[in-house]
Amino acid sequence: MTRGFFRSTAIVGITTLLSRITGLARDVVYAAFVPAVAMEVFVLANQIPNLLRRLFAEGAFSQAFVPVVAEYRSQRSLEEVRGLVDSVAGTLGAVLALISIIGVLAAPLVVLICAPGFLAKGEGQYALAVEMLRWTFPYLLFVSLTALAGGVLNSYGRFALPAFSSVVLNLVMIVFAAWVSPYFEQPVVALAVGVFVGGILQVAIQIPALLRLGVLRLPRWNPQHEAVRRIAVLMGPAIIGSSMGQLSVMVSTGIASLLADGSMTWLYFADRLVEFPLGVFSIALATVILPSLSAQHALRSSDEFSATLAWAVRLVCLIVIPASVALFVLAGPLTVVLYHHGKFTPVDVEMTRLALMAFSFALLGWSLIKVLATGYYARQDTRGPVRVAMRALGLTMALNVIVVLGLWLMGLLKSPGAHALLALTNGVGALLNAALLYTGLVRRQILRPGQSLGGLLLLRIFIASMVMAALLLWFGGGVTDWLDAPRTHRVVWLTALVAGGAGAYFGILWLLGVRPRQFRLQVPAAAG
Repeated sequence: MTRGFFRSTAIVGITTLLSRITGLARDVVYAAFVPAVAMEVFVLANQIPNLLRRLFAEGAFSQAFVPVVAEYRSQRSLEEVRGLVDSVAGTLGAVLALISIIGVLAAPLVVLICAPGFLAKGEGQYALAVEMLRWTFPYLLFVSLTALAGGVLNSYGRFALPAFSSVVLNLVMIVFAAWVSPYFEQPVVALAVGVFVGGILQVAIQIPALLRLGVLRLPRWNPQHEAVRRIAVLMGPAIIGSSMGQLSVMVSTGIASLLADGSMTWLYFADRLVEFPLGVFSIALATVILPSLSAQHALRSSDEFSATLAWAVRLVCLIVIPASVALFVLAGPLTVVLYHHGKFTPVDVEMTRLALMAFSFALLGWSLIKVLATGYYARQDTRGPVRVAMRALGLTMALNVIVVLGLWLMGLLKSPGAHALLALTNGVGALLNAALLYTGLVRRQILRPGQSLGGLLLLRIFIASMVMAALLLWFGGGVTDWLDAPRTHRVVWLTALVAGGAGAYFGILWLLGVRPRQFRLQVPAAAG
């Protein structure tokens, strides 16, 4: 079983790695062709579909839909599976098409609520944001249908194509940013149009695979279907639960519209770098284990369920703790190498570096949330994560208000660097969210203390990460050194640091007695 999980995780991880690489290439193109102030408008317009991507492609819909599909596949006939897919596709598509129309019509109000600072910066920026949001909002429909297709394919063990759909969107965005934008009166609008076109293509590439499986026929409106009703009930709380992390970032972005010009752009580019390890590993792992956990719960294999979830937590800590440390230490070099081109100035580099250092504290929390939440969703419990997420969001919002009021009272609201405090509050909220999810699983005896990660193993991971950090600091140099270095020298230097840091981390772990067998999936004999 371990080999199968590793293989599936590797497939999704490699495909997602390709997605993240093309995503970084897309952001490099953004930095080179779009000034920071203009980029702020697209950041807002793209926040809505990005939030919805989290909800549907990686969140509430998948977490509600996949367990139900897994149950149908294991306990029902193929004809009943087809009926489920037809009914969900037709009902979901109709509802979301209506929501998309409302969103397009209400775009002025949405912009006013999400970025009140835009009106103060001039009517032109506000009007541009409204126009771009009207192009990006329909992505809600496309990303939801993409998630539906991906959920069906995942339940049949086809992980590569759904993960590849993000690559398609990234390639479309690169084309529109670099080659199509000069033909627009406002070049930045081309990015919003690219989101619309990319969403259509994401759905289209998965249709042939569904036809080959024989599960796709004509979608039909059928809200009374038993599975549709169950998924709708599960999705309600799951939407709230899975959206909390991104809502927190979005609220911070809205507050950033009140700060110095460029703050939203700096937060965006820093968040994209944090998304790289989150997507390549944590989301890939959560995607792979959700169908298996759902099937184990349906078959009442509680020991196997617990062992699978504990194994996933161990892997997250093994990879994400050093990744968070490396992001903090290498924030400057990463920002210079990836973004310091074209219109991205040294000031933009410094401000993005500060935001990335602050966001690095959130990576472990966000990663554990992705994995631990599957322990609830696979059991079709969507209410538990909601209660936890609401508490974490409340803390984050309170911290944001304290930060903004404090800056305003000190007359520092427009001072450069204030945006990094908003990123830091997201890290605090994410860690609280993950801790509450973990204790909830332990309290329900789904996980046992020490089963997923013993104290000694955690200490060894921490020691190895600190040794790695010391080496990276010693050989990393300062931001000025990186800005002055030739472009080729920067790339070689950063590659050597990343490879050397990874080698040092795993080497120290080996010297401390950590072995691969400690990260194998071990199911108790009684389970099977």
